[in-house]
Amino acid sequence: MSHVLAAVAWPYANGPRHIGHVSGFGVPSDVFSRYMRMAGHDVLMVSGTDEHGTPIQVQADAEGITPREAVDKYNRMIVEDLHGLGLAYDLFTRTTTRNHYAVVQELFTALFDNGYVIAKTTQAAISPSTGRGLPDRYIEGTCPICGYTSARGDQCDNCGNQLDPIDLINPKSKINGETPEFVDSEHYFLDLSAFAEALGAWLDTREGWRPNVLRFSKNLVADLRPRAITRDLDWGVPIPKEGWDTKRFYVWFDAVIGYLSASIEWARRSGDPEAWRRWWQSEDGRSYYFMGKDNIVFHSLIWPAILLGYDGKGDKGGKPGELGELGLPTEVVSSEYLTMEGRKFSSSRRVVIYVRDFLARYDADALRYYIAVAGPETTDTDFTWAEFLRRNNDELVAGWGNLVNRTISMAAKNFGAVPMAGDLTAEDTALLETVRGGFTTVGNLLENHKQKAAINEAMRIVGEANKYLSDQSPWKIKAEEDRPRLATILHTALQAITDCNTLLTPFLPHAAQKIHTLLGGEGVHAPMPEIVEVSDLDGGPGYPVLTGDYTVGAKWEPRELRAGTPLSAPTPVFKKLDPSIVDEELARLEG
Repeated sequence: MSHVLAAVAWPYANGPRHIGHVSGFGVPSDVFSRYMRMAGHDVLMVSGTDEHGTPIQVQADAEGITPREAVDKYNRMIVEDLHGLGLAYDLFTRTTTRNHYAVVQELFTALFDNGYVIAKTTQAAISPSTGRGLPDRYIEGTCPICGYTSARGDQCDNCGNQLDPIDLINPKSKINGETPEFVDSEHYFLDLSAFAEALGAWLDTREGWRPNVLRFSKNLVADLRPRAITRDLDWGVPIPKEGWDTKRFYVWFDAVIGYLSASIEWARRSGDPEAWRRWWQSEDGRSYYFMGKDNIVFHSLIWPAILLGYDGKGDKGGKPGELGELGLPTEVVSSEYLTMEGRKFSSSRRVVIYVRDFLARYDADALRYYIAVAGPETTDTDFTWAEFLRRNNDELVAGWGNLVNRTISMAAKNFGAVPMAGDLTAEDTALLETVRGGFTTVGNLLENHKQKAAINEAMRIVGEANKYLSDQSPWKIKAEEDRPRLATILHTALQAITDCNTLLTPFLPHAAQKIHTLLGGEGVHAPMPEIVEVSDLDGGPGYPVLTGDYTVGAKWEPRELRAGTPLSAPTPVFKKLDPSIVDEELARLEG
């Protein structure tokens, strides 16, 4: 058993999240975490809403409310959406907690004391119309290195190089299109160049990473340079230095520290304030960071640099801070982009479907299945309503759901319970061996973040069970003297369904619980998160969190089906969708 940290990217709280967001950070991390728990590992899955920075102020202004009111509104909305998807966080919190403020300030202080934070005067971007600082990511222009015309003020997504807004050719504000003004302002910088050697050596030890992530990260190491960690803002984590009360930490700096602060908050709420150390400081601790590809640099270079600096392991040396030495990521698991009907997701252009709108019309597992089997795991992929319809109706309903329903129906009608198996034929044994073998093959794929291959293998095994049932044709058995063979066929098929259900549980937890119950199972098979209203541990305003008891549920192993377990006529596990939904959804999109 290992202590496995699933560190999930923090959704930004300036609006509801769409299905492209959860395809990158949400569903992949939940599938992995559910599998690892079932396989016997001690998993801590943490995240929360990212709630600081100028974009929050911009959204609040647009709605005529305060930044606090804005993040309270969208934090709750995002919590409800992730709950609806069944994402099993141990703690989904937020960055406006006083616990988070304290942890951010602790890491900054250690970095400062170790010499990795430097102050210098720089040219800061200001909005001429509001006088507010503009975040780097809200400034767009032409990259001075490769000529890409849509480079951001912090990095160019085309060539991957770090940038400053003033470097851009013809910079424009993405908020209102105006040309920013650049004024002198003193800020703190994280001296990333002091970690180039340590980061390069660490990346050379990484094995099994997705090649694009490792290659991209290694290419950037040589060009690291100091990066600002403060901004001229009044909405953010305060800087614990005298004379810096008009500035706040840059949102990217405080957000990545959230993985640690959320772990500490979870431990404090668990009744054992030191429990977080098992994931961050133990020899058997492993940590996996899940995000979309636009956030790779923050998790493969900048966050590791912060951790190295806190531990005193950069070029300037130093000593660990008060929390003690902190572990570096085991792996950065990045997904590519999901587009929609051939276009980039864009709320302003209405090329979007928000998670809550999706869940209002369709089942959560239908979306989870689509993301797992056709999502942007290693390449950009396109969500289309026609493909969603096909996957739902042909694979979930006609493939898996139909196997479950017709087998249980026949057993309930003919025996009223799980029948007793007689002597097994070679065909019976072959199917059961195929299904049992799936625990190794599917499990290995899941542990190595090959979820698309894993669910395809699980569904291939479902296909073998369907073929077995068709070949054996139990519905043709009518003679009384053949009832023992009928019982054996149905018992074998039901046993295969039981174990296929376990193989599919990380992907389809809602359906897995239903099928467990249809098979006469009792109790929790696939534990679900719950929304709990909590008080801030250090006196701040209360807020909702996602949490749950995941010590219960199925194990990643075959489970022997008990003959005599009562069965009744099942209800459909999945909903068949009418083809008209394609035209309806496309009309909404063009709306």
